[in-house]
Amino acid sequence: MDRREFLQRSAAGTLVFALPEMPELVKGVPMGVVVHSYGNRWNSKVVSATYPGFTSALELLDHCHQIGAGGIQVVVNGWSDAFARTVRDRREKLGMYLEGSISVPKKADDVPTFEQDVIRAKEAGAQILRTVCSPGRRYEVLHSPQAFVDMKKNALTSLQLAEPVLRKHKVRLAVENHKDWRAPELVAMLKQLNSEWIGVTLDFGNSMALLEDPMTVVQTLAPYVFSTHVKDMAVEEYADGFLLSEVPLGEGLLNLPAMIALCRQHNPSVTFSLEMITRDPLEIPCLKPDYWATFGEMPATELAGMLRTVRQHKPATALPRTSPLSAEERLAVEEKNILSCLAYSKGKLAIG
Repeated sequence: MDRREFLQRSAAGTLVFALPEMPELVKGVPMGVVVHSYGNRWNSKVVSATYPGFTSALELLDHCHQIGAGGIQVVVNGWSDAFARTVRDRREKLGMYLEGSISVPKKADDVPTFEQDVIRAKEAGAQILRTVCSPGRRYEVLHSPQAFVDMKKNALTSLQLAEPVLRKHKVRLAVENHKDWRAPELVAMLKQLNSEWIGVTLDFGNSMALLEDPMTVVQTLAPYVFSTHVKDMAVEEYADGFLLSEVPLGEGLLNLPAMIALCRQHNPSVTFSLEMITRDPLEIPCLKPDYWATFGEMPATELAGMLRTVRQHKPATALPRTSPLSAEERLAVEEKNILSCLAYSKGKLAIG
């Protein structure tokens, strides 16, 4: 065991020792898979005998069961009653969990459609639905302080429209920190909503794009966690800031055991769902003026801290890139990464 692994295990062990019953509560549920882990294969137009594209939740369920996953998180918008029942039957037969990914209503006229999606997702067995509140990454789609104010206002309106439906049907909605909210901003909105039915999908790595320390993010959001996007991250400097890349679990810089222990501490029944996105690294242009348009008076220490993290965790080799690969090669690497992560979750993280 090297020094880094020792420190990770020690940090996690402190929390688990204080709560000895927590690992047992989730020990039997293997890590699930978020549909975005199959970004290359989901609705793929590539003809591949080895990696045929998934076109429905049923195909994703079947495949994830075959590779040993405990469940899936998948888009549930627009399902029919019959399809929801079919998903329920298959899910129950396979003994897997289901979490939905859903759009929230933008205006009152959207509420009936939202309610139908909630009803069908619940019929299929989903008790937790994940959502996002912005159209994209904050630093790419919002270009002024007022734009962020408007996004917050619209998000609050959407969640206020959704809340009575969630309460009526006893389904929980989990808002992801989707490179849009910094953790204290998301907590402030949840406190304003003050609903037991609205919490967080806690993504372990996204908020690095907003210069947040990943462990601090988990500490801040774990009290509200309903579901998770588990991932590991690697970083690399570039001229305008840094590159950010999902990498197989255990190959990045995140303290995964401690993060998982914190989530279990606050929600013993939380599931752990893998979001291993196989793609080129994302550019985080934190040294360009436009990046800062929505961040107000963020202390310079936030930027300094993230740049220090980037420099302290230089990768031994360049971050993985998929753009030079053929379509078949991308599919192969994607599957290899997911299988590696599932094996790591069982062998090193005691999930499943």
